[in-house]
Amino acid sequence: MSAMRRVVVGVNGSPGSIRALRYAADLARDHDAPLVAVLAWVPPGGDLADRRTPSPYLRQIWERAASQRLVAALESAWGGVPVGLSVQRVVARGDAGPALVDLAGTADDLLVVGAGARGPLTRLWHGKVARYCLAHASCPVLAVPPSELAKRGGSLRKSSFRRGWLEADHPIMSGRQAGG
Repeated sequence: MSAMRRVVVGVNGSPGSIRALRYAADLARDHDAPLVAVLAWVPPGGDLADRRTPSPYLRQIWERAASQRLVAALESAWGGVPVGLSVQRVVARGDAGPALVDLAGTADDLLVVGAGARGPLTRLWHGKVARYCLAHASCPVLAVPPSELAKRGGSLRKSSFRRGWLEADHPIMSGRQAGG
């Protein structure tokens, strides 16, 4: 791909999407392209439930909540939008895969998504957005693999200590320096 018009990235606030967001930002910066951060949302109960009992007031609340989740994800990734990076925030109503494919609609866009979990059983529940985008996008798609922590369960649990991934004697982050 010679030139990127935009880098479009799917964001939902998960650790995998934060990793994809950071990677997409690096690519956008390297190619001097704007970053389009997209959070897709569907009403609770789905669109069918919303059509049965429509409520403009509730739709406003749900869309505002989605917008706040997008802002929180950007804060989680960097603590604010990095200087020198053009970021467009998009809150799209609909399923994530189709929304991302629609937004990254030209061949000179790059679509970045989190790859989700990789185990045989977890593939049934995770990674559907990445698979949809890879199958339907008209632009290049980059699926960012999960971090090591996400591969091992995505959270710090007692089992992480038992399996030797973490040791209780060595905290991940300490509020005070040793001897202080």
